[in-house]
Amino acid sequence: MPSAYIGIGSNLGDRLENCRKALALLESRGIRTTALSAPYETKPWGMGQPDLVAGQPDFINMAARIETDSGGPAAILEALQEVEREMGRVRRRKWEPRVIDLDILLFGDEIIDLPGLKVPHPLMHLREFALRPLAEIAPQVVHPVLKKTVSQLLAELQKTEGGGK
Repeated sequence: MPSAYIGIGSNLGDRLENCRKALALLESRGIRTTALSAPYETKPWGMGQPDLVAGQPDFINMAARIETDSGGPAAILEALQEVEREMGRVRRRKWEPRVIDLDILLFGDEIIDLPGLKVPHPLMHLREFALRPLAEIAPQVVHPVLKKTVSQLLAELQKTEGGGK
């Protein structure tokens, strides 16, 4: 299986414990963590729409390299969504507070564009909260669409006003 990378975030309850619990639940489904970033505390992000995230608690964000013997990206996505549901996440509106948020960021050098599954994550390069932890564990991994390393994407984002935080 190619190296797969996921983003992990939480801004409700015990945020760090939520991230750890999600990883344990993924492990129970055969998805092993082979590298894990430090936790980063970040402000909520609403893609330039601050009214959508106003008043929300800060997030804890992490990135993990994972491996599994039980399928490819679609199977991983299904497991991520099962864990989100098991932990009590209910999707009502975009960018709402959440107990856990799990996203596939990269799956090797694959480009996947299916309903409900887009890899690389289509907003990853705009989000410092995704790139910073990912750069810690995979700085030289190349984004298959943008043809830049994670470290390059992070440096470019940090140069822009606001830095995508």
